[in-house]
Amino acid sequence: EVHLVESGGGLVQAGGSLKLSCAASGFTFRDWIIGWFRQAPGKEREAVSCISSRDGVTYYKDSVKGRFTASRNGNTAYLQMYNLESEDMADYYCAMDESPLEYITCPVGHTWGQGVVVAVSS
Repeated sequence: EVHLVESGGGLVQAGGSLKLSCAASGFTFRDWIIGWFRQAPGKEREAVSCISSRDGVTYYKDSVKGRFTASRNGNTAYLQMYNLESEDMADYYCAMDESPLEYITCPVGHTWGQGVVVAVSS
């Protein structure tokens, strides 16, 4: 059974930084894709960034380009967030799928992490 454990959320001032981690275990497929998603109160969930073990970074939401950096090390994915803004405040989740043969941007999300809270104070 695939298991994702997230860490790294917290409260920062506007302009501050946080680094989220998503540690994946229990899977047997070779190639995976992990997406970082967020959901703010009253808003729909949105993809922030996605990274594939095979293709590297596959997606950044326009509003985070230049501020967020996705990376991976082994079976752990990271989302380094710089210059956080109030608009970034949300619950952040990672989701993982087996990476298909064809190129995809982000996972559908067969497995989800427990989520972490990112709060930004002005």
